[in-house]
Amino acid sequence: MTDFITLLNLETEFLNNKASAWLTAFFIFLAVGVVLKIFKVVIIAKLNKISKQTKNELDDLVIRAINSIHWPFYVLTALYIALKFLDNTSSILEKGIYYIFLAATIYYAIRVVQSFIDFGVKKIIKKRKDENNVGMVKLLGSLAKIFLWVLAILLLLSNLGYNVNSLLAGLGVGGIAVALAVQSILGDIFSSFSIYFDKPFRVGDFIVLGEDKGTVKKIGIKTTRIQTLQGEELIISNNELTKARIQNFGAMDRRRIIFNIGVVYDTPVDKLKIIPEIIKDIISIQENIEVDRVHFKSFGDFSLNYEIVYFFNSPDYNQYLDVQQAINLAIVNKFAEHDINMAFPTQTVYLEK
Repeated sequence: MTDFITLLNLETEFLNNKASAWLTAFFIFLAVGVVLKIFKVVIIAKLNKISKQTKNELDDLVIRAINSIHWPFYVLTALYIALKFLDNTSSILEKGIYYIFLAATIYYAIRVVQSFIDFGVKKIIKKRKDENNVGMVKLLGSLAKIFLWVLAILLLLSNLGYNVNSLLAGLGVGGIAVALAVQSILGDIFSSFSIYFDKPFRVGDFIVLGEDKGTVKKIGIKTTRIQTLQGEELIISNNELTKARIQNFGAMDRRRIIFNIGVVYDTPVDKLKIIPEIIKDIISIQENIEVDRVHFKSFGDFSLNYEIVYFFNSPDYNQYLDVQQAINLAIVNKFAEHDINMAFPTQTVYLEK
């Protein structure tokens, strides 16, 4: 009976803390645990039902992120808060609980942020269905996750008492050595980021790069693949592409076409006057074409030269050739109807006795 009364005495000390402090810590532990349990089971469950009725995916993401936090973290949180109500605790125990709680908090925080990164990556991929864009977006998402984990580890080490500055300095020296060793590869990777964000060309564009020309088939992390007009595949490093001067015909809205024809010097003046109208009529009846001008431009060595300019409202090269072919055939037919002769290289020699 005396021992029981002694136990009921709140002034009794146990492990350097009064019984009242232990009792308070115990009730705080239970209270925090119950509150977190209610939050987990009742409030989150109701919010989950509400989120399913909305079209917004962001609230579902938040609910899933909270549900991914498991019960050991709640127990650890309650224990960490309860220990704050003890007057004297073992420094080892206090630090141990603090470090475990910090590590768990950082871990779950990173997981929540990762879920948001995955959500953003999926959203971007839905909008950009191109295979190369998908690969680049996934790579950026993975790099963001790696950066988060590195940051979390440095934060944890800093709280554990390690000198993070010296660690960063060591990593910096090692990073420089690695960067020098893989300089060309890193240059191509950063160039691929530049191509992705700046978009000087896209898959399917016809580009001219110096003496090389062709259609872009794939933009990779290190190289870009181009199918030339001859049919072979040309592989160029992204670093080389970002430094080169590129003509991108895929970005054209329309083509400005200039071509010349020549008629013989014997052509009468009245026929020379009607040639511009004949050519304008021929071009104007073609689809997707705007006539700019047709002029008797110059006197050539063996012909009277006309310059024709028009706009073709499409970037497609094959369609342009089809239209130009139709124009050329129509000019030949009309000139034959009006007895107008095309010029060809000739020389007339006059002999004097």
